[in-house]
Amino acid sequence: QVHLVESGGGLVQAGGSLRLSCVASGSTFRIKAIGWYRQAPGKQRELVTFIRAGGSTNYVDSVKGRFTISRDNAKNTVYLQMNGLKPDDTAVYYCNTVTPDWGWGLGTQVTVSS
Repeated sequence: QVHLVESGGGLVQAGGSLRLSCVASGSTFRIKAIGWYRQAPGKQRELVTFIRAGGSTNYVDSVKGRFTISRDNAKNTVYLQMNGLKPDDTAVYYCNTVTPDWGWGLGTQVTVSS
């Protein structure tokens, strides 16, 4: 069973930056496409970006040019660099495979003030 631990969230002003980290247990991490999801209050959880095992990436339009996903397979860790944060980015952020087929972690809260 894979355990996911997200960290790095916080309270920032609009225009600020945060770097999120997600550490996964287990040996299958390196062969999986891993994504960052977010869930805002009253909304469904959405996949905002993912990185394939080979390193190619995808982003939803709302975060393109502002967010950057990366991974370090040696550390079983995926990162999310978030720049130019907006109040609409306020949410709990989670990582998981793109299916998703692992159990969810607790997430990390990102709050962007205007």
